[in-house]
Amino acid sequence: MGIETHTIAQSAPQIDGKRNLIGLTLGELTAALEDRGMEKFRAKQVWSWIYHHGARDFAAMSTLAKPIRDMMDEHFTIHRPTVTSHQKSADGTQKWLFKMADGQEVETVHIPEEDRGALCVSSQVGCTLTCRFCHTGTQRLVRNLDAAEIVSQVLAARDSLNEWPQAQKTKNPTGKPGQGDNNPPTRQLTNIVMMGMGEPLYNYENVSKALRIVMNSDGVAIGKRRITLSTSGVVPLIGRCGAELDVNLAISLHAVTDELRDQIVPLNRKYPIKELLQACRDYPGASNSRRITFEYVMLKGVNDSASDARQLVRLLRGIPAKINLIPFNAWPGSAFECSDWDVIQKFGEIVNMEGYASPIRQPRGRDIMAACGQLKSASLKLSAAERAEIDKLIAEKDAAQGL
Repeated sequence: MGIETHTIAQSAPQIDGKRNLIGLTLGELTAALEDRGMEKFRAKQVWSWIYHHGARDFAAMSTLAKPIRDMMDEHFTIHRPTVTSHQKSADGTQKWLFKMADGQEVETVHIPEEDRGALCVSSQVGCTLTCRFCHTGTQRLVRNLDAAEIVSQVLAARDSLNEWPQAQKTKNPTGKPGQGDNNPPTRQLTNIVMMGMGEPLYNYENVSKALRIVMNSDGVAIGKRRITLSTSGVVPLIGRCGAELDVNLAISLHAVTDELRDQIVPLNRKYPIKELLQACRDYPGASNSRRITFEYVMLKGVNDSASDARQLVRLLRGIPAKINLIPFNAWPGSAFECSDWDVIQKFGEIVNMEGYASPIRQPRGRDIMAACGQLKSASLKLSAAERAEIDKLIAEKDAAQGL
């Protein structure tokens, strides 16, 4: 199955017969409004209302005359996904289950830090791939998300976090540090990581369009240095991603030999480690100040030996890199266990001594199944029959991809 097959957009239908303005480029938005007789300059006003002010309906667009707002309401929508569930972890992590217009659902996670916060965004309903340690990979790929559905995850999360300017002003009416009801609030959503459900590079056209909208300085304005795209290794599209988007790159590596990676990241059979690392060496913009992140999930007795750590260092030599060591997050029916903590620390020490930063990622949101590899998971332990069904599904997906 080639790249073209994976990147075909399977968009959701129009909403109530109206065209959704979310997910259109500024040029597309301008053309849509001009087709309805609006002046060209109005497009920037509408854009600002949607992406800077967070307007959820046309009635809120007070700089537009009422007849214009009524006309827009008749022909267009600014549709948000429905929040099916919203959970908050004891550590502050939040997870939303969003229902799209056609009823399909995806999960989005917000991970707060002291002075910032990252939103983990999904790109597919289900997943193209079958990484053995990831629960999302046990689900069938239903379809790609379109650009509107990707952008809408960001908008809906900002809604929930009260991140729009008016909400910020309400929190601190004076706008002056240390005055008002509270100190000026720190932005909670400062970074985006394309690490949710799905393989972003197998939905590249929609993902790239969505990220350009999010990066636009007249709207949400999250810059490219604050966006990270994670891939399991779709080699032909890595260079294009760097050249066109110039966002940060993360690689789901997880093994240091083709023999093991073939098993736990089956995409490796198509694009083996040597090809993947060459694409990383060639990645536009990679430097010591913009290092590529290599994600390495720690699986007990599988990939966590001292010799694995030393081989990892040898593989990455010459690549400006850092290694995120990820304690495995269990999910119902998984065949793996997390490496012991002292083993993870020893692995990290070996890598660190060779000059590579190797932070151990603090598990976040485990209590609400929001941690890495757990998205769209059931909460109950699987039976043997259910486990067999998952294994059968993985085999079917591998066969369909020629793996």
